[in-house]
Amino acid sequence: MALSEADVRSALSAVVDPNTGKDLIAGKSAKNIRVEAGAISVDVELGYPARSQIEPIRRQVIAALRALPGAGNVSANVYQRIIAHAVQRGVKLMPNVKNIIAVASGKGGVGKSTTAVNLALALASEGAAVGMLDADIYGPSQPMMLGISGRPESRDGKSLEPMEGHGIQASSIGFMIDMDTPMVWRGPMVTQALEQLLRETNWRDLDYLIVDMPPGTGDIHLTLSQKIPVTGVVIVTTPQDIALLDARKGLKMFEKVGVPILGIVENMAIHVCSSCGHAEHIFGQGGGERMAREYDVDYLGGLPLDIKIREQADSGRPTVVSDPDGPIAEMYRSIARKVAVKIADQTRDMSSKFPSIVVQNT
Repeated sequence: MALSEADVRSALSAVVDPNTGKDLIAGKSAKNIRVEAGAISVDVELGYPARSQIEPIRRQVIAALRALPGAGNVSANVYQRIIAHAVQRGVKLMPNVKNIIAVASGKGGVGKSTTAVNLALALASEGAAVGMLDADIYGPSQPMMLGISGRPESRDGKSLEPMEGHGIQASSIGFMIDMDTPMVWRGPMVTQALEQLLRETNWRDLDYLIVDMPPGTGDIHLTLSQKIPVTGVVIVTTPQDIALLDARKGLKMFEKVGVPILGIVENMAIHVCSSCGHAEHIFGQGGGERMAREYDVDYLGGLPLDIKIREQADSGRPTVVSDPDGPIAEMYRSIARKVAVKIADQTRDMSSKFPSIVVQNT
């Protein structure tokens, strides 16, 4: 009996994407199925950065199809396609930026900026075009973490070209001031500076723009949630009760303004002594997981308190680029994939499909 498309679809329904947990048919990843005289070809579209995942998934697909009785030549084209997803109501998407991810914490000192830069680098290492907006006007740290020095170029006197570090496009107030110059500005000036950095930087076709938020729930957070198209937010905390108390406030603020919570990252979850190997939960245990259960959001993963993470970020070569094959870099890539998969599951932005309506006197 000749092979049919139904046979192929049945075989593909048994192939599960390990990152989404969905089979290729239910997840609508399998496309352009063709069967001709026993020869089978199929396209598999992944909605998240997947450079390290493409070949393993391709092997899964080919193995499943070759196992079909009567299968001849089998080919599978697995590729990634990242699209823009819906944001808050009443806020329009930005040109050249598909998805904006805010990385926030209620409290300072929990490793939010380090998490943000490694998240950005992890997405880039998986094949995404990524930018970094340093929204901490009072304490910009991304220039140092990305190892970028110098001043941004303006070709037209109105807009700025993004600086670049490790393949990441970046914009920060830190590029325009001396490192030891304090920003003694009131709230309105700070929010205006944030909007200018965002909208007057010539971002080049970004799949994701990571926004490293300042701690707290102040003016910048309100501006971001009300005027800037945010696809989702990642909350960073430590297991410590005092950090969780503030992280809850940050999470609830974004919930109130309709920004999806992509999940919680628990930083400094455990410390392993570099001399003796003794493991200790210095800041408590399981706080991030409990918070995730309490608010019914995803627990994206825990990261250790490790001196290398601090040393690598301070040197301008964060963990994902300085030790890309190490276990901590793999933790960051795992968290980044979960974030990207969560975004891929969200509603697609359809605003570009609708014509603009112009009312004029005739």
